[in-house]
Amino acid sequence: MRKKAGLRWGILCLAILIAMTAFSGCSELLGGESSGTEETLYPISVNGQEIRVGETPMQTLLNAGYEVTVSEMEDGEIVEYDVDPEQVLDADSYYSGGSVWLSENSYAHISFVTEEEPVKLPGALIASMEFNFGTGESSAVLEKIQINGVPVPEITREKAEEMFPDFTGNEIMWLKYGLEYKYDLNFDPATGKLVKFSIARQYEVDYTTSK
Repeated sequence: MRKKAGLRWGILCLAILIAMTAFSGCSELLGGESSGTEETLYPISVNGQEIRVGETPMQTLLNAGYEVTVSEMEDGEIVEYDVDPEQVLDADSYYSGGSVWLSENSYAHISFVTEEEPVKLPGALIASMEFNFGTGESSAVLEKIQINGVPVPEITREKAEEMFPDFTGNEIMWLKYGLEYKYDLNFDPATGKLVKFSIARQYEVDYTTSK
């Protein structure tokens, strides 16, 4: 069920950013880079709009034709609310819990951050995106999603290893947890096709201050 309503901040997780530096725990074990090494930021493309996580504003995603929603359980039923793009976001804050629907079967969870000044939603920076593709999703939908210029239907487990030779994993996942960016690709063990992937810039966030 979906309601056309403004954003209800109580169902998003908001935390004040302690620092804009990335969490480095376990990075060496998961393919992280040593201190002082510049990390590669792989862009993604959604419906023709390039997104560089941690740098690209939410306006770019809105330009791609998607609305941001949040969900809440009400009387045993999940109710979906549209996020009001005119809502002013607090400065120096991290918001999670948003989603965008790519189709009836596929979606992406999204987080976004603000910097030193309060801004409306279009001005917040995309902090993370986690794409989930439904079983039997059409090629027309998947072709609109790209990682580093390669459409999702072309990214098999074997292709991912070719694209990202410095990542680690096994036959169903291929990932890298760096000092600043976290990449996680998941594949169907039967077909080798990409079924889920996420790209996130890592922030040190104090979730105890959530509203």
